[in-house]
Amino acid sequence: MSQRVDIKKLPSGVPGLDEVLGGGIPELSFNLIAGGPGSGKTTLAQQIMFATASPERPALFVTILGEPPIKMLRYQQQFSFFDATKISACIRFLHLGEALLSDGLEKVLTAVVSEVEAANPKLVFIDSFRAVIRKATESGQTELQSFVQRLSLHLTSWEATTFLIGEYEAAEADSNPVFTIADGIVWLSQATSRNSIVRKVQVMKMRGQGQVPGLHTVKISERGLCVYPRLPNPDRPTTQRLEHRQRRKSGIAGLDEMLGGGIPAGYSVMIVGPSGSGKTTLSTQFIREGIEHGEPGLIAVFEKRPDEYLTTANNSEKLSELVDSGMLKMLYLRPLDLSVDETMEEIAAAVHAIGAKRVAIDSLSGFELALAPSFRDDFRESLYRMVGALVRLGVTVVMTAELVESYTELRLSPHGISFLTDGIILQRYIELDGALRKLVCVVKMRGFDHAKEMKLYDIGPDGITIGESLASYRGLLTGAPWRARDGQPSTPIRGTKVTPSRSSYWYSSASVRVTRTRRWARDTPTGITSRPPTASCSSSASGTRGPDAVTRIAS
Repeated sequence: MSQRVDIKKLPSGVPGLDEVLGGGIPELSFNLIAGGPGSGKTTLAQQIMFATASPERPALFVTILGEPPIKMLRYQQQFSFFDATKISACIRFLHLGEALLSDGLEKVLTAVVSEVEAANPKLVFIDSFRAVIRKATESGQTELQSFVQRLSLHLTSWEATTFLIGEYEAAEADSNPVFTIADGIVWLSQATSRNSIVRKVQVMKMRGQGQVPGLHTVKISERGLCVYPRLPNPDRPTTQRLEHRQRRKSGIAGLDEMLGGGIPAGYSVMIVGPSGSGKTTLSTQFIREGIEHGEPGLIAVFEKRPDEYLTTANNSEKLSELVDSGMLKMLYLRPLDLSVDETMEEIAAAVHAIGAKRVAIDSLSGFELALAPSFRDDFRESLYRMVGALVRLGVTVVMTAELVESYTELRLSPHGISFLTDGIILQRYIELDGALRKLVCVVKMRGFDHAKEMKLYDIGPDGITIGESLASYRGLLTGAPWRARDGQPSTPIRGTKVTPSRSSYWYSSASVRVTRTRRWARDTPTGITSRPPTASCSSSASGTRGPDAVTRIAS
């Protein structure tokens, strides 16, 4: 053969399915649509038929031992893809239940062949083909494989694209002759996890083209089936050198200085902190700052409805005006059976709709709760794919995540997901001079230098304002800091207690001695003393003093 034969691909009419199939349905192919009851097999077949049937490409839909056409159409016409003008004009229905019951497989084959020769359809659907096999088994007929092969030869010789629809078990894929002969196999399934049901589709086989492997989420709505392809690997090529990246201002002057000029364009940044620390306020200011410079923004919320979100946010009237102007879009995603793929599709559609340059996701904690339980089990993988896909859109992303504070260990993110983002902004509470204060620091900004100090900040009517640096304090991350004194070991602020930590050590500047600190507090008539008891240095059994001596301050 000197020339390659190009196979034309038919559009399925199902959003997302053509991408999974590898470009569409190969023309003149012999396909099997399999799955359990209620998985959407008949709806998928009808959706494909109404999308591809035309006067030039007529379709024949054969039902065998299933629901009669009149009943099937009664339910299928509830979907938006149903087009009543195509019935009889380019779509015909044939019911062969009586033929199979009375005369068996041979009569069914004869009827199908006669109808195809008379109508010359380009699309043939047989539902349910599983009923044919079950009936053949009950009748003791052993020529099932011959019947399938003869039917396949007839259909391919008539240059028709055919679909056999049936209920099959996964174990049958190895022994059933239908699976061997079929050019393409589309498997639909649904699984129940707690109170959630998740439908998925898998293209097990598609000759002549590269389908997308794996399980893909499926939703059935009034539009019919919608497939959400698994997101591609988020490893992305570098489109521009780091030093040439434009900086996106946060709208908070002191924070932009800490960031080294702002967030690099195309980066993903996670804002982590406890409840009430101002994560939402910071992300909102970032979006608003972009809009003021002509960059449309998108806020995806999972915990509050958009109207509630706008009424409780800083400068709520200004945000409402931005929504009305079309520069800001609020996307509400709160169902408890979301998939990460569905979420990404919704966000991507909203980004393209307004040409967004900045995206805020508030919050990852709410996003996790909105996912179906089966997706929560691999939350890190889901988030890994979503972050990569978001950045591929060319937007700068900020995500908020609630972090339960711990003063005995430094945690940068829930679920150990800090490595997924390009940058991390950490917010914490501390007790300072008998008051609860907030501090912020930039933990990471991949590939760029940034400030290392920690600064106080306040939240007011206009948002976040950055305060003074806390460079003169020690123990800030313990929640109870103390002020460092010139030439003296750091001493706790009066009125505070030092929480012990097995891994915290105090290194004296006067010698090589190392003193392991523990909780200290000495009640006096006026309260708690501001100085710890004096530590002495002792050696081992010999009683000599030495540089390796370690003493413990008693409680």
